[in-house]
Amino acid sequence: MRIGELAARAGTTTRTLRYYESRGLLPARRTDNGYRAYDEDDLKLLRQIRTLQDFGFDLEETRPFVDCLRAGHPEGDSCPASLAVYRRKLDELDALIGELRSVRAKVGEQLTRAERARDELAAEATAVPGGPEPACEWGGRTR
Repeated sequence: MRIGELAARAGTTTRTLRYYESRGLLPARRTDNGYRAYDEDDLKLLRQIRTLQDFGFDLEETRPFVDCLRAGHPEGDSCPASLAVYRRKLDELDALIGELRSVRAKVGEQLTRAERARDELAAEATAVPGGPEPACEWGGRTR
């Protein structure tokens, strides 16, 4: 198949395919008349790359999976180098999850503090007869 058909079947652009070719991830086979030629194996490579990128892998991290497929393995993640990339990505994700939990805890603490401060202001306002009611402005409107 030609580059346009491969791009359409893979759900990407011809520009992306040329970029993958320049990075050595997609083979650069040419027909006698100079057209790029691709087959079902190339489509499988592209689907592997796209799936991994959807999972957050950068393009270079897909290389071991592509190499594994090119070596004739039915799946791109059955080679030791691919498994090592999975392990590194899981470690990276675990670290990010830890950071997000920490940020979430801090935001929760800030919310609790802010609600307490709001409640204290409201209590002070009602403690003084005729005292001003606390108001917050949001987008030019008082709430």
